[in-house]
Amino acid sequence: MSGFPILSLMLAVPLAAALACLFLEAKAARTLALVATLVDFALGVVLWLNFDVGGAQWQFTERLEIFSGFSWALGIDGIALLLIMLSVFLMPICIGASRSIEKRVGEYMAAFLLVETLMLGVFMAQDIFLFYMFFEAGLIPMYLIIGIWGGADRIYASYKFFLYTLLGSVLMLVAMLWMVHTAGTTDVPTLMAYDFAPSVQTWLWLAFFASFAVKMPMWPVHTWLPAAHVQAPTAGSVILAGVLLKMGGYGFIRFSLPMFPEASAYFGPLVWGLSMAAVVITSLIALVQNDMKKLIAYSSVAHMAIVTLGLFAFNVQGLEGSMLVMLSHGLVSGALFLCVGVIYDRLHTREIDRYGGLAINMPRYALFFLLFTMASIGLPGTSGFVGEFLSLGGIYQVSTWAALIGTTGIILGAAYMLFLYRRVVFGEQKNADAAAMPDLDTRELLMVVPLGLAVMWMGVYPESFIAPMRADIAALDARLARAKPHGDSAPTTGKAKPAHAESAAHGGSH
Repeated sequence: MSGFPILSLMLAVPLAAALACLFLEAKAARTLALVATLVDFALGVVLWLNFDVGGAQWQFTERLEIFSGFSWALGIDGIALLLIMLSVFLMPICIGASRSIEKRVGEYMAAFLLVETLMLGVFMAQDIFLFYMFFEAGLIPMYLIIGIWGGADRIYASYKFFLYTLLGSVLMLVAMLWMVHTAGTTDVPTLMAYDFAPSVQTWLWLAFFASFAVKMPMWPVHTWLPAAHVQAPTAGSVILAGVLLKMGGYGFIRFSLPMFPEASAYFGPLVWGLSMAAVVITSLIALVQNDMKKLIAYSSVAHMAIVTLGLFAFNVQGLEGSMLVMLSHGLVSGALFLCVGVIYDRLHTREIDRYGGLAINMPRYALFFLLFTMASIGLPGTSGFVGEFLSLGGIYQVSTWAALIGTTGIILGAAYMLFLYRRVVFGEQKNADAAAMPDLDTRELLMVVPLGLAVMWMGVYPESFIAPMRADIAALDARLARAKPHGDSAPTTGKAKPAHAESAAHGGSH
């Protein structure tokens, strides 16, 4: 594989297909989009199989200087590999879920393929300005997908999505320009090892936080998300929840934590506070929703809050856990939005009360919906459990309060997800039109079965997903060690230990 530009190829395939889709009629555009996304998935599998787990941190690197201070520089580590795999896995499913799109199909497929190129670019970019271009440009096709093919309030939702995410990123660009001027390089791996003065880190961290917190999204800048989800077409919701939200978490792991460790520790309590508020508030809001998509959208904010708790735990468990929660949430929330889309296509309503008793006429649907509901709650044996357990275990070492309140999110999560499931799938069949809906067809099974298998695989054998990123998380942990905050969960005794006993105890604890 050395020397073969596989990353550039993975960016070129959907981009070329997107251009071609603009000139094709509906059926041909659908076929081409599906083929292109499957080719990218195959390339992703090749990438996964050729990734050397114990090898260099940055692999498959490509570098071409375009002009002074800007390079076409690509490369991935284990963290990027996992997010790339999540993206290429979800994309063919999204194309399959777009059957209900009738108007301007060619443009719709082109927009989706462009989203894929730009998403993958975010995870591959090794030049800070190249990252920024991919990160920002991803807004444009998503804005069009919501604004053209969305629901009744699509214009409001797309503007809100665009303005929120754009405003945060302007500050980030200013910070990037300053960093490049100071460090004299645009290379991301070099910047990750560069020590900025602690006094400056504060401002840089806040500028990056403004962008990543909106993308995650963190409370209270989350309000664009329910609007965007409710109005977006099914496939738009899947890719928005599945991958686009993960760019915020990826930004924290790639930029905020390694480049500004002191500032990250200083602002740790702020992040914990916002995350604790998000977990409780958005879970309670989810409990009272009547719109299925809105309920799952609010649950997304609560789950991403557990990600931010884990990221700012400053230890290996927290960091690995938050990565696993991101991967799991990408699969599970994507699958839940698909499940909503399946019945929405039949009845054209998202009102929970219009359904009921679907287990009678849609048993296969009820089974898969149950699996994804349980994974969302974090049932052991599903993907949701592993990441949440590690994240909360990580944050417990630093703040027992954050762990306690974070855990209430799982309890409330069980409440709103089971409440949703009971009202939609069990109970009596009140509405004749809902009782007459047919079960999952072959196309829909081809979408939910791979997701179900992935969720089970991740829950039963998470090592497949932890192994590629273990060395990268360890390197990040080592970088953060100097700024690590003292935890409040370590039991203290009244009598001070002698110094040699304390160092021996520390040696034993590693």
